Amino acid sequence: MEIKTIKAPEFKGMIQAGAQKLTNNVDLINALNVFPVPDGDTGTNMNMTFTSGNDYLVKSTESHVGRLSAVLAKGLLMGARGNSGVILSQIFRGFSKAIEDEASLDNLLFAKAFIGGVESAYKAVMKPVEGTILTVARESALAGQAKAEETDNIIEVMEAIVATGQEALDSTPELLPVLKQVGVVDSGGKGLLTIYEGFLAYLKGDLTSEDLAQANTSQHAHAVFDEANENPISMDDITFGYCTEIMVRIGENPTTNKNFDYEGFRQTLNEMGDSLLVVADDEIIKVHVHTENPGKVMKLGQEYGELVKVKVDNMREQVRELERKEEAMQSTITKMPDLSVLDQKKVALVAVAAGQGLKDIFQTSGVDYVLEGGQTMNPSTEDFVKAIEQLNAESILILPNNKNIIMAAKQACQVIDKPAKVVETTSIPQGLASLIAFNPEMSLEENQTAMTEALEAVVSGQITYSIRDTEIDQVSIKKDDFMGIVDGKIKVSTPNLEQTLLDTMLAMLNDDSEIFTIVIGQDGDEALAHQVADQIMADYEDLEIDFLQGDQPVYHYMLFVE
Repeated sequence: MEIKTIKAPEFKGMIQAGAQKLTNNVDLINALNVFPVPDGDTGTNMNMTFTSGNDYLVKSTESHVGRLSAVLAKGLLMGARGNSGVILSQIFRGFSKAIEDEASLDNLLFAKAFIGGVESAYKAVMKPVEGTILTVARESALAGQAKAEETDNIIEVMEAIVATGQEALDSTPELLPVLKQVGVVDSGGKGLLTIYEGFLAYLKGDLTSEDLAQANTSQHAHAVFDEANENPISMDDITFGYCTEIMVRIGENPTTNKNFDYEGFRQTLNEMGDSLLVVADDEIIKVHVHTENPGKVMKLGQEYGELVKVKVDNMREQVRELERKEEAMQSTITKMPDLSVLDQKKVALVAVAAGQGLKDIFQTSGVDYVLEGGQTMNPSTEDFVKAIEQLNAESILILPNNKNIIMAAKQACQVIDKPAKVVETTSIPQGLASLIAFNPEMSLEENQTAMTEALEAVVSGQITYSIRDTEIDQVSIKKDDFMGIVDGKIKVSTPNLEQTLLDTMLAMLNDDSEIFTIVIGQDGDEALAHQVADQIMADYEDLEIDFLQGDQPVYHYMLFVE
């Protein structure tokens, strides 16, 4: 089979196949993350980034491949999440720039696009590291370039790109010691190669039924779902008052008395309410429905198997809460200044945090906009842009508070039309510590410098749990152990939360330590934190220990010492 020219339809088909291949392999790519922390977000970030690009692409009616690739690049740029997503967006930005004037692609132009992607990606990364997605991108592109000199068949060029990409991926543990230590290949490289495999499958006509499947669908899916009803704004919008979701594991169970019949099951549910969504395969049934009788929905589910998850929200109460908030807002509105006539702030602050407690802490500390996000949910470039657009300020300073969010924050600074900079905070404790140095009267550059310098006086830590057995930096880690992470390195791993917290705090202290702050998360035990603090203060009498309620997910405790 030969393909000598790529036109717009083929280009769209390639991208869509690559997007679907990536979607189908998200869990595998997430599982390759080196750290055994419960984030596993490389695959998720790359998938959300590439899906954003594909969404832009499918809406375009452009028939010029160069301009079509620019649409793809814009979608990737705005949807970029996490470092892996930003690098992926830069690869396809360079890909697009290399062919921007081309209405169609021959073998040489096709290979040139991949080379352009590599050049752009290496420029975007301040300190390129081999054994990563960059290595896979470079080696595969060079192989494609060499093959294009030998053949005008684009399929053969793509085969060379994929084959060499696999070899480069397999070599990543030899180039990056931490990968070899943990026994995995690079997750970002695997994500990129997965996209390229989708390209090749499309060009060869080898798409499997899995490759052709729509993202996030199962064997059966039927929806009469009304998204407008999901967040009703008045009692008049509500016919059925309880938003009910169940997940059922099909099979033998004390309550099971029927073989699963999808159509009959859905029809019974359809008579119980509205906004119905039913997704099922051979093992699991997922249901979303608005009903007056959540109990009947659960009982129906139990007739076919075991209830795995149940969630019920009273939508009428949600409306009442909205009305209460609206009344409270109206009662204070006369006291609030007209923001439209306020002078612009010299520098406004944007911070990223997850958990209502942390949001409140940042806002009371002077942050103008707290963007929802953090571990497992990295904001996109577009999320930052939208946040910044809501601020009346001459310039913007961003605190990403996570090493995997820094690149997206920097990319947003390049997109917006006002001066903006990033203080490269890699954790919530660093973000909070940097605010001490913020001075609203200083310039953007002066604040960035002062706040960055403030990070040097802070040691930060986190307590979370392990998702697998491994060994990192001579620390033996077992699945479900509690881990103590100090300045990005795992220092402690024990099966006991109290012991892990104590050992981690001790690892962070020295004779100059003055103030220790413990930020308590959703799964943190405040009483246990006080208990450990008492043990610490018995040996450090001059140390002051403060407690904050952060409500953050993933991390039982966040710690910082000054």
